[in-house]
Amino acid sequence: MVVFQIKKNDGDGFIYETLCDSLADDTVKEIAEIWNLRLRLGQLCGAIRELALYGPMKPPDKAGLDEIAEKYNNEVIIKNEYYQADPTGNRTGNGVGPQLTETIERVARDAEEAISKNNLTRKIATTLSLLQEKLDNIRGAVIMAYPMGLPEWDTVRLTIEGNHGLEGTAAGQELLDPNTAELWIASRVLDRTNNHTVADRLGRNEKTKVICKLQKPGGGAPGREPGVSEEEKKAMMAYYFKKQEEYKKLSENDEDSYINSSWADPKQLQRSLRGQNDSIRAPGVRR
Repeated sequence: MVVFQIKKNDGDGFIYETLCDSLADDTVKEIAEIWNLRLRLGQLCGAIRELALYGPMKPPDKAGLDEIAEKYNNEVIIKNEYYQADPTGNRTGNGVGPQLTETIERVARDAEEAISKNNLTRKIATTLSLLQEKLDNIRGAVIMAYPMGLPEWDTVRLTIEGNHGLEGTAAGQELLDPNTAELWIASRVLDRTNNHTVADRLGRNEKTKVICKLQKPGGGAPGREPGVSEEEKKAMMAYYFKKQEEYKKLSENDEDSYINSSWADPKQLQRSLRGQNDSIRAPGVRR
């Protein structure tokens, strides 16, 4: 299997595996779909936790703190037995019970493990079917908690159904069009036209491993990978800091301080031969 290591500038990324005979267009398209689905799952993991605690979202024109609405607008706030006021004022505050909250937390942690950047160091490949399974698990947990469905403006529902829930977020800025995304390998973009295959760019060695960057079209070649890894950089910084501290101590010492050292005593050998100290003594000489 050809191994593609897709890296982002913030150190995040994932591993994708395919065959040499795979079409380049299909490969880039599936990698882009995995990219987008990882963004959706990352957004959902936080959103469903808020859903479990604070309930569905209010209509956009009703958003606001419940305390202010009750005190100044004389509004009647419907509260269930698990009510918790949403500090952002975007949700109703009517969360679900502890059992369903635990279920939602479990599927959220499961999804986070599937999209974790630790999979890079553990060399675990990410597949579209795996991420789709995690999305289905989240959908099932939300249906269990709210069998009547969520309102059409709720970001959890929008994100489960598609990319619309990411609009206006940082993750939404990173979404890519699978049909136009570019995959850069060694400062060259992978050609998706004319039925080119992965082998046309990387050769027919099925054990090939490459580091790639995925981005929107027209952005030019991405920045090169640093010559040293983050761990090596930290080790080098620690080494140079240690050396700097040693040089600082040496500069603070008196230039003549070595005179008091035993190795700088011009009569050290004479006293040693006479047995006047505990260092080397001549044979047969006693104290």
